[in-house]
Amino acid sequence: MKITELLTKHTIKLNLESSQKENVIEELVSVLDQAGKLNDKEGYKEAVINREKQSSTGIGEGIAIPHAKTASVKEPAIAFGRSKDGVDYESLDGQPSHLVFMIAATDGANNTHLEALSRLSTLLMREEIRKQLLEASSEDEIIDIINQHDKDDEEEEQAEEASAPSAKGKILAVTACPTGIAHTFMAADALKEKAKELGVDIKVETNGSSGIKNGLTAQEIEDAVAIIVAADKQVEMDRFQGKHVIEVPVTAGIRRPKELIEQALKQDAPIYQGKGGGASASASEDGAAKGKGGGFYKHLMSGVSNMLPFVVGGGILVAVSFFWGINATKPGDPTYNEFAAVLNTIGGTQALGLIVAVLAGFIAMSIADRPGFAPGMVGGFMATQAGAGFLGGLIAGFLAGYIVVLLKKVFAGLPQVLDGLKPVLLYPLFGIFLTGIIMHYVVNTPVKYIMDGMTHWLEGLGTGNLVVMGIVLGGMMAIDMGGPINKAAFTFGIAMIEAGNFGPHAAIMAGGMVPPLGIALATTFFKNKFSKRDREAGITNYVMGLSFITEGAIPFAAADPARVIPASIIGSAVAGGLSQFFHVTLQAPHGGIFVLFFTTNHALLYLLSILIGAIVTALILGILKKPVPTEK
Repeated sequence: MKITELLTKHTIKLNLESSQKENVIEELVSVLDQAGKLNDKEGYKEAVINREKQSSTGIGEGIAIPHAKTASVKEPAIAFGRSKDGVDYESLDGQPSHLVFMIAATDGANNTHLEALSRLSTLLMREEIRKQLLEASSEDEIIDIINQHDKDDEEEEQAEEASAPSAKGKILAVTACPTGIAHTFMAADALKEKAKELGVDIKVETNGSSGIKNGLTAQEIEDAVAIIVAADKQVEMDRFQGKHVIEVPVTAGIRRPKELIEQALKQDAPIYQGKGGGASASASEDGAAKGKGGGFYKHLMSGVSNMLPFVVGGGILVAVSFFWGINATKPGDPTYNEFAAVLNTIGGTQALGLIVAVLAGFIAMSIADRPGFAPGMVGGFMATQAGAGFLGGLIAGFLAGYIVVLLKKVFAGLPQVLDGLKPVLLYPLFGIFLTGIIMHYVVNTPVKYIMDGMTHWLEGLGTGNLVVMGIVLGGMMAIDMGGPINKAAFTFGIAMIEAGNFGPHAAIMAGGMVPPLGIALATTFFKNKFSKRDREAGITNYVMGLSFITEGAIPFAAADPARVIPASIIGSAVAGGLSQFFHVTLQAPHGGIFVLFFTTNHALLYLLSILIGAIVTALILGILKKPVPTEK
């Protein structure tokens, strides 16, 4: 597929109106929407903004490539916007971006679509193409420039195969980014171009959306001088044991290919010993940058993010089961309903019953790769069975992960002929055994006492202390709106539900609903303080707030953090405190207004708490924000 089947005259905007990142994203999303490429404009925009929060897609050299792969896209497409003055896009080199390509990929995008999207990113690494795009005077000229340079993958592979081996030895590389559309292939192209310029033989494996391409063979790894891993997501690393491996973020492959290649030729990198085996990342600043998202928080968030589908799906099914009555799931009760009992069993006993095991399994997998998953799951399930709850699951996850890391070191000296037995026999056998023994004899009993003590303490709190707890938990939900603090409060609430205490999560859900609802109210009643575009987005925030999607407030917070974030925190804290003042309990971990009347003991008082918090946020915004200029 040609790139210009995705980039058409209808998705080109030669003169971007804004110089600010958020506004440019809005402009290009609108271009795609008007061209009929999107199912859900706001959903796609949110996906693009979430991708930007991982790392800016302003890659330097005057280029930005915002992108997202989501069901909000009707058909794969590319939008192009050009700014003569430049856009402040938080680029890696600190320079403004003049060429902005927005890539929209569907969840089910096929390989031909993804390959065309990926080829675009590699073309933009060439200076002559960028210059031609800046100087083009019409949409047709833009299309002609892209067509002139667009080669299919077979031509590129033939060109690579034709290159002669280098006397300097062969370098291997792996590139990968979270979405696998742009940065993966830009890094690969930058490394290949620089290697060609330096006369170095290189092969680059890409871990893109369409899967692994140009995969490295065992013989190539054996013969390689060194391996460069430029990745922001997990790639298969155990195959590189015993080789010099440079680990850096994918952006380093784009920005510093020459330095990485020269470092690889010198073998100026530690020998990889496996996960936790003592091999550190490159001593460069980029190596340090790679680690900033690592450690405890990275592993915990891996567990939490994989647990959430069980929490949301199971929690809402439990909430729906209460439609027939709060005791409709109990046999013998006058309100008993068989279908309600089935829903409660599926959602509560089975889906929510798995959350601690899933949490532990994915924490362990984040630490030790796939060999850690089974020991982590077993340890988490043992914590559930013993009543050790979330705290036991957290311990099980980290325990299993680091046990498997230790096992990899212990078995590293075995003959190579036994390597195939390690992942299918040795790691699961000894990992499950050691994790299970420690959980049974050391962890479960004392942790159960701790969880029981915490539950009894919370149940015994007076109204004053409950209100303080509600204020803290509610406010935490609004500080970073989906970030680490928000997730910490949410995880605590889930832990309390799992332990049978339903009060804290009521404050948490109230606090999470307030920021988007407060902003929606402010855009409705203080219209002179918001632009027309903000008022339109405010309408969407009514739905997001009522659905307990705090992230709906993020675009407003990003545009005006000094006013929006404090107003949101105060309103959320008020809502959380009031919910605990009224002694509200909540038995569903997610669902917002749609589960409120089925799963709370004081539904109207809970609704009042949320409404008061939202009004507080709206009033503060109405007072603090300055009127915007009248729009013609």
